[in-house]
Amino acid sequence: MAAFLLGAVLLIVQPQIVPSRPAINSNAETSSQTVQRELLKKTSQKNDFKENIHSNGSCQQLPQTIIIGVRKGGTRALLEMLSLHPDIAAAESEVHFFDWEDHYRNGLQWYINQMPFSYPHQITVEKTPAYFTSPKVPERVYNMNQSMRLLLILRDPSERVLSDYTQVFYNHMQKHKPYPSIEQFLIRNGELNVDYKAINRSLYYIHMQNWLKYFPLDHIHIVDGDRLIKDPFPEIEKVERFLKLSPQINASNFYFNKTKGFYCLRDSGRERCLHESKGRAHPQVDTRLLEKLQEYFHEPNKKFFELVGRTFDWH
Repeated sequence: MAAFLLGAVLLIVQPQIVPSRPAINSNAETSSQTVQRELLKKTSQKNDFKENIHSNGSCQQLPQTIIIGVRKGGTRALLEMLSLHPDIAAAESEVHFFDWEDHYRNGLQWYINQMPFSYPHQITVEKTPAYFTSPKVPERVYNMNQSMRLLLILRDPSERVLSDYTQVFYNHMQKHKPYPSIEQFLIRNGELNVDYKAINRSLYYIHMQNWLKYFPLDHIHIVDGDRLIKDPFPEIEKVERFLKLSPQINASNFYFNKTKGFYCLRDSGRERCLHESKGRAHPQVDTRLLEKLQEYFHEPNKKFFELVGRTFDWH
């Protein structure tokens, strides 16, 4: 028993070594219950491990699907829309398990404790947009579950940069803190500042290459964030098919709110919209600067299209 406990502790403390291009059988689907049981055997450090089972038969379990990003791509909208499906149980908050070291050191038991209670027929989903651009995350997710199905929602890279800035700008405004104009971030010595973090996050092909080292492309469904805003139902239909869910979400679940300027949700007669922080107007940017930004992304976008075998209507 002492040897077993020592081995379990070492398994948590020391990262697993995986090949740079793991061999994955995309047709081999392991049930979530089996995956969770085996993982918990490996990570349980105490004999009194609790499975967090509710009296009604629901329990907290590892997610079978993760919305991995991208930041300001529409992850919250995607999660809310997907939650319309009765077979989806979604974690309300961004967990940041795989990208924050303090959380990751807590182990899988802590991760499970952040999940909602769900029934055996339901798919548990969590979303943390920072996962997509965090170098360590793909390997860590792979080590947890090689059969994980991933959702990635992307927008026009230039628009995503503006949304990224807008969010940080308003966060500072709410705290009554000054914040530089977007031009001060985008321009350095008269040239486009390619070291600006918001620009780096929009270099999708770089981050996608990292994920494809561990997961085959058919395990990563890319949601068109621009289309989700304009016409959400067709995009959600594709997500249902990817997750092998029965078609339960209908066009009637969406209605356009003219006041807010985007689609809201209608669920069992109840209407709800995203938080007021969503859909904020972007800052006015000089046309020439915007064109320079779009020109910069032209080649990276082309590489991304080739990588995923799909094109998007981006500038």
